[in-house]
Parts: sequence; C-alpha cells; structure tokens
Amino acid sequence: MLAYLLRRLFAAAVMLVVIVMVVFCIFFLVPKWAGADIALNFVGKQADPAAIEGVREKLRLGDPIYLQVWEFFKGIFVGRTYSGGGDVTQCAAPCFGYSFRTEQAVWPVLTDRFPVTLGLALGAAVLWLIFGLAAGVLSALKRGSLWDRGAMVIALAGVSLPIYFTGLLSLAIFAFGLDWIDAQYVPFTDSVGGYLGGMILPWITLAFLYAAMYARITRATMLEILGEDYIRTARAKGLKEQVVIGKHAMRSTMTPILTMLGMDLGALIGGAILTESTFNLPGLGRAVLDAIRTQDLPIILGVTLITSLAVLLANLVVDILYAVIDPRVRLA
Repeated sequence: MLAYLLRRLFAAAVMLVVIVMVVFCIFFLVPKWAGADIALNFVGKQADPAAIEGVREKLRLGDPIYLQVWEFFKGIFVGRTYSGGGDVTQCAAPCFGYSFRTEQAVWPVLTDRFPVTLGLALGAAVLWLIFGLAAGVLSALKRGSLWDRGAMVIALAGVSLPIYFTGLLSLAIFAFGLDWIDAQYVPFTDSVGGYLGGMILPWITLAFLYAAMYARITRATMLEILGEDYIRTARAKGLKEQVVIGKHAMRSTMTPILTMLGMDLGALIGGAILTESTFNLPGLGRAVLDAIRTQDLPIILGVTLITSLAVLLANLVVDILYAVIDPRVRLA
C-alpha cells in the first residue's frame, strides 16, 4: 500500500508541474503568439500607456520564457514581488496572481469565495450520490418494471434540462409562488438555519442534474456485474440477496462511480457558474463571471489554477479509495 501511495503522490507532483506549465501557456504564451498585448489584458482596456508599461515590467514580460515560468511557478509556493512602474507590490504565498485593476492579490478573493462553492459542491454531492445510487441499483434489480422505466425517464429529464431552467423553475414555485423557502444566501457562520434554507434549492437543483447521470451509470454497471460468474456463485452458496448486492455487487459498482465523483466534485469546486448565477451565490463561479465582465484576467487565472488543483487532489483521493475498495489496484 505504501509503494502504491508513493507512486500516486509522485504522479500527482508531476501532474502539478504540468498543470502550472499549461496554465502559464494559456494565459501568457498563447496570447503572445496571437499578437495580443499581455500587459493590456492584465491591466484593463481603459489603462493609460504608463500603467500598461508598469504592468509589463511587473510581470517581467521582457524576460526569457523560462524565467517567466519560474517566477510564475515559484510565486505559488513562496510568494512573488511585482516591481516596476515606480512601485513595488508584494504578493504573499500562495500567490495565484495579482489583480492590477483592483490592486489586490487573487488568493484572498479566492479564499473568500471558496467556502460558498465548497458548501454547494459537497451538499449537492451527498444528495446526488444517495438518490443516484439508490435509483440506479433499484432500476437494475427491477429491470423492465414500471419503476425502472419511470426512474430512467426522470434521469433523462435531469440530464436534458439545463440548470438555469430547473433553478429558475424551483425558485418560481417554492420561493416566490408557495413561499416555502427563503432563497437568500446566508453565511453558515451567521445562521445555520438561514444557510440551510438558502442552500437547499441550489443543492437539489445541482443534484438533480448529476443524480440523473449517476443513476444511469449505476444501472448499466450493476446490470453488467449481476451477470458475472462470481455473483452467481455467491447466490449458489446461499448468501442472502442483501449480502450479494451490498458486499459483492456494489463493491465493483463503486469503481466507475468514484471516477465520476472525483472529476465532477473537483470541477464543481472550481465554481458552478450557472448554479451560482441563478441563485445569486457569491462563490468562485460568480467571481469568474464578474471577472469576465470587468475583464479582470488575474481572477480568471487564479480560479483556473485552483480548479485544476482541485481536480488533481480529487483524483488523488479517488486513486487511494480504489486501493481500499479493490486491493488488486495496488499492484498496478
């Protein structure tokens, strides 16, 4: 197990370097190759030539590429000093960039928005796992029944309907029509009840989309596993159906589910833009949308980095869970 864990950590470290390199290329090299003024992108369209030149010096855009990459990478771990244009700006570690429009580091903005997005992602994940897995397993066990057909129709609707439709519909019915829920977001530290009341509709709306996909994957995987020889052997031994399904079939079913969960949860931690916009949640998704509107490129860069790192961390956790569920994975 230790050797497997060390291999996964080494692979994650290598992937971290690759991620930073790719993000740097997207935000610095590709615009340069396209003929765009990188300094102008970072300072905003309304800046004067002196401000643009100052940002160019602070970002050290005149240095060789390998030095720019090193400064970018080093800043994430030890911080960075932006000097140029007559002033010096300190960006403490972890430095995910600095917004020259608002004169503030990106990291505090991310940490301020991150709890909202994390709460949205985790709450929705719990709901879609419970209902998606339950619906998929029952549909597989009752294949061809009315339950199976009804659950798959609902799953198809969940996959097909966009978030902004189901979100606005739920607000119109439960918040404004029936007045059952106060959809106003309240921080968890201010009021637990207010937080739960403001998050229940976003959780359900987001979970409806993902639960539908998880139900279909669970059903398909379960149907395939129930036809395996070891399942027939377990039943021939006289094991109870609950043991056959819960201990043997579900263990194999969880492998693709964990793969999806790692990717989906990691991506959502980077911000569920449509959900946060629909329900007016001040999370990372809203931060990206606001940054696009104001052309604040460092914020977009910072959210891109944290999203990539979240996906990397989620996949590392999934790899470890693989080894727990199926010991054969440790030999891979």
